[in-house]
Amino acid sequence: MKQVKRSVWLVAGVLFVALGTIGIFLPVMPTVVFYLLAAWCFSKSHPEWAERLYNHPKHGHHLVAWRDRRAISRKGKISAILAMSASIPFTWAVAGFPIAFIPVGVLLVIGPWIWTRAE
Repeated sequence: MKQVKRSVWLVAGVLFVALGTIGIFLPVMPTVVFYLLAAWCFSKSHPEWAERLYNHPKHGHHLVAWRDRRAISRKGKISAILAMSASIPFTWAVAGFPIAFIPVGVLLVIGPWIWTRAE
């Protein structure tokens, strides 16, 4: 049973790394968030893989800041809130009323939480 759990965490970690890597090329996809989830999954299956993510030259410092202090950089906060804000008119254009209120609700709930994290 323990081996099955470990395998599930490993597969989830690999999936999140793949999604995070896609986020490098697609501006609408987050990168660091998926790498955070991957590191968490790897910590339960292959801790050495989690350490590789924490030591990544470009994204590792964001992951370590979150792991150690639950901190988000100012640039990360602004990017997240701008992306959530941009999703409102996009959702309105694609899905229309009342679906467009979903990203409004997300922005009103998650936006202040993001902004109040340490830097």
